[in-house]
Parts: sequence; structure tokens; C-alpha cells
Amino acid sequence: MSDRNVPQGKPAPVIVVVGPTGAGKSDLAISLALEFDGEIVNCDSVQVYRHFYIGTAKVPLSERRGVPHHMLDIVEPGEPFTAGDYARVARRVLRQIRDRGKLSVVVGGTGFYLRALLEGLFSGPSQNQALRARLISREQARPGLLHRFIRRIDPASAKRIHQNDRNKLARAAEVYALSRRPMSELFQSGRDPLLDFHAIKIGLNPPRQALYDRLDRRAEAMVAAGLGEEVQRLLNAGIPQDAKPFESIGYAQTLKLLRGEICPAEALQSLQQDTRRYAKRQWTWFARERDVLWLPGFGNDEAIVNAAMKAVRTALSELEKIHR
Repeated sequence: MSDRNVPQGKPAPVIVVVGPTGAGKSDLAISLALEFDGEIVNCDSVQVYRHFYIGTAKVPLSERRGVPHHMLDIVEPGEPFTAGDYARVARRVLRQIRDRGKLSVVVGGTGFYLRALLEGLFSGPSQNQALRARLISREQARPGLLHRFIRRIDPASAKRIHQNDRNKLARAAEVYALSRRPMSELFQSGRDPLLDFHAIKIGLNPPRQALYDRLDRRAEAMVAAGLGEEVQRLLNAGIPQDAKPFESIGYAQTLKLLRGEICPAEALQSLQQDTRRYAKRQWTWFARERDVLWLPGFGNDEAIVNAAMKAVRTALSELEKIHR
């Protein structure tokens, strides 16, 4: 992934829609794409996987209103796919959209993927699959081991990475083992920012309790839509239970349900609780994002859509004046 040879000329605008899960980011992104002749670029780390639909809340084809969507269903569940992989492919997509004379609308709630896309990633050591497997095996044998280790050698990364995210914890431990430098330190050097685009960032910040109520209803709707049947279908198709998308919210609870570890009521309660916690973490992450225009509502609220459109028009006009 490199932007060292930046194309000459003015940076192309790209709209970025951020916010917590369930805030209506996709609704707003589609409205903006229709208004500004745009195409949508997904920035969700689970929606990149094929075959996983109900639990990922992918926008169905019938609801995309004719707007092209990119970076959805591009990876098989068993394939490794990192934030660096995402950034490399998504940057290519952004340039293809720009070269067609269209405006990209990046939308999603995976803050680390967005950071990789816009700011680039550190030049850390390449993955060592054997070392990674050993680290994960030790974590499985002694849960919490990796997070305790990262807390000791890299407190900044320990704060950023959830204690149950064993893949990211293993990567942080792997980086330290191979480079003898904390990953957070490497983050500060060797980044490769996206210089040929200018991001116009719109954030959705609905009332917290209203969002939590919406998330609870969405969880119930996912179960009613057949989340359990989808997971059973995926297992029957030979997708292993340790495939990365099965670790995500909704699928993890459903696997436990199918294994008889929890009952349906417990699975739903856990799904709702973990989704609310995830939304809270997203709020915290995106609050640190620079230059975001925060709008106090959901992405399908008419007033919010109008405010976002006005903000984008203003930003596009200002960019045109600057680079005239």
C-alpha cells in the first residue's frame, strides 16, 4: 500500500459517513450518493465476507436504490483479511470511482479500517502465521494472557484493543516479538496517508437511549429473520466455527446457542448487550476522529439528511474555490 507517487492536481473529494452501529449510516450514505452522483464504499470489517448476511446488517440489494456498492462480499470466510488489505483494495476502488467522474461515499463503523484507508498503517513486520497460531493457542489455553502481556509491553495498544479480540491482541504480540518495538510506537512512523483525496466527514450522533432501543429491536428482528438458520447453513456448507466472521456479534452468540451452551433468551440478551457495548466503543473511537461534522439524529431523519446534504454542498464549494 503506497501513495508515494501522488497524482498531480487537486485532491478529489470523498464523503465519509461515520457513527455507531444502528445510527442509519447506510441510509444517509445512499441519500448522499443519490444526491451527489456517488458510489458507496463499505468500511465494515465483517461485511467484507461472503455468505454472512443477516448478522452483518448488510443493505439488501433491493434497498440500495440503484446505488453501486463496493467492498461488500469480497472475501471468503476462511481467508485472512487485514486492515492493510482493506486499505489497499479500497484505495484502488476510490481511484476507479474518481476516474469514472463519480463521488465516493465511504460508510461503515470499523474505525481501524477507516484509519488505515485515510491515514495508512505502520510499516510493521509481515505476519508470521506459525507464531500467530502459537500465540492464539496460548490465549485459548489461558484466556486473558495476551491482554495482560500487551498491557505490560504496550499500554497504548492495550487500551485500544478489546480484551476479547484475540486476533488483534495476537498481532500486537507478534509485532513486538518480531520487532522488539511496541505496535503503538510503530504506528507513529512510516504511515502512508491518502494524499490524493480530501475527506468530508459526516458523523451521526443520535440520542443514546433511542439508539439502544433501536439496537434491541434490530437484534430481535435478526433472530426473527432467521439468524440461527443462516449460521446452521454456513456450518453445513463447511465453514469452520473458528472462521473470523463467526467471532462477530450475533454469530458468536448463535454458535453458543447451537452448541447448547446458552438458551435462546440468553442468546438474544447477550446479542443486545454486546451490540450496545459495541456502539459505545464506536462512539469513543469516532469522538477522536478529526474534522467530523456531528449531526444529532439518525441517518433516515429528513432533517439530518438535509443538514448533511447542505454540509457536503458547502464543503464541495469550498474545495472548488481553494483549488480553482
